[in-house]
Amino acid sequence: MSTYYLAVDIGASSGRHMLGSLEDGKMHLEEVYRFPNGMKRVDGSLCWDVEALFYEIKEGLKRCKEMGKIPSFMGIDTWAVDYVLLDESDRILGKTYGYRDDRTNGMDTKVYEEISLKDLYARTGIQKQIFNTIYQLMAVKQKEPELLTEAESMLMIPDYFHFLLTGVKRTEYTNATTTQLVSPVSKDWDYELIDMLGYPRKIFGEISQPGTLVGNFSKEIQEEVGFDCQVILPATHDTGSAVVAIPTTEDDALYISSGTWSLMGTEIMEADCSTESRMHNLTNEGGYEYRFRYLKNIMGLWMIQSIRKEFAGEYSYGYICEQAREQTIPSIVDCNDDMFLSPSSMTRAVKTFCEKSGQQVPQNEWEIAAVIYNSLGKCYGDTIGQIEQMTGKKYDCVYVVGGGSNAEYLNQVTAKYTGRTVYAGPGEATAIGNLLVQMLYNQKFRDLKEARECVKRSFEIRKYE
Repeated sequence: MSTYYLAVDIGASSGRHMLGSLEDGKMHLEEVYRFPNGMKRVDGSLCWDVEALFYEIKEGLKRCKEMGKIPSFMGIDTWAVDYVLLDESDRILGKTYGYRDDRTNGMDTKVYEEISLKDLYARTGIQKQIFNTIYQLMAVKQKEPELLTEAESMLMIPDYFHFLLTGVKRTEYTNATTTQLVSPVSKDWDYELIDMLGYPRKIFGEISQPGTLVGNFSKEIQEEVGFDCQVILPATHDTGSAVVAIPTTEDDALYISSGTWSLMGTEIMEADCSTESRMHNLTNEGGYEYRFRYLKNIMGLWMIQSIRKEFAGEYSYGYICEQAREQTIPSIVDCNDDMFLSPSSMTRAVKTFCEKSGQQVPQNEWEIAAVIYNSLGKCYGDTIGQIEQMTGKKYDCVYVVGGGSNAEYLNQVTAKYTGRTVYAGPGEATAIGNLLVQMLYNQKFRDLKEARECVKRSFEIRKYE
């Protein structure tokens, strides 16, 4: 009888329950439940509906029971940086803000009153993003200080869901590093920095590694879903899980975790917190077994997702790729410009950038898509140069994993602009990486290298040159 493992992978626009099992040395995946997600306006703020998300998590667990495929292990991963503050009764304080909310505007200036950007990077090695938790907490301190006074604990979003399932609070390492409040040397909270910023020490719980047992379902959850299960910390940051699933045994492969965001980088064993690294806006996010994901956070397919919503018709992403391939417009936009983070109209933002930079302005939806795809490819090419400069290594190929690995035209322009062979797949890398950590906990693989070998032989990997 198969042992089932369950990855609950929640992204910015949807979530899914993926069952995994091992048969004849290969991993088998089965999607058992899918549900929508998205930030919602609450009194003018962009927020997550964590109550609705937890309802969907439990509904997916019930589906496993109905199917007779009950997981022995499970773990949840989500996006990074967002969190909940809990009071002494473990009730959420205030709103559960989403990272695209604009309340962090100007909060970098407030942080830099206490520590300079240069010194902050030297301490944490984390790329500046205005939505990082360090700036979100400064927004709370400035605008809702009573919440920090009342707060007894802070949990990142997946840690909160694990707590609701088990009653046990665990703070997972890969996601914690994205707060910009963790030391890459101690691999623990930088309490001196936390004190400097005036955040209460007590809300920052002990940090645990991926592969740590959180606990079993609480009695209430067991009664509701109909079974018990061991909850294991995966790399709860979705990119952390996706990187676990890179289909190669190379220790320093170059990858793009391609989805709403494009995370392009490599793995290193010691963080690079140098001024030069900071100037390239590279980051040192925590990874499995204390590796560092040395990467750049690029806007990604968020731009395509956004213009798709503005199209007159309903088109598949595959069709958008096909139409974009036929265009000849040469214009390129800076995908990392803040104007593309959360515009009221992505179409208008792309046109405005082209107009202001003196380039040909796209005239229809397909030209806009072509501009975005080619701009992403150009950005990938530029980023490779920066990573090679910083690591002193040359990379002859790029591994593209995640949902964006299915975008054939993007893979083609990536090969064109990077001048490297592109290996695309698997598309469900985040869920697979989540499952691999559970399987490693259950000693189904000797080490990460063996786990990645399993990925390579279990899933289709497409080649582009």
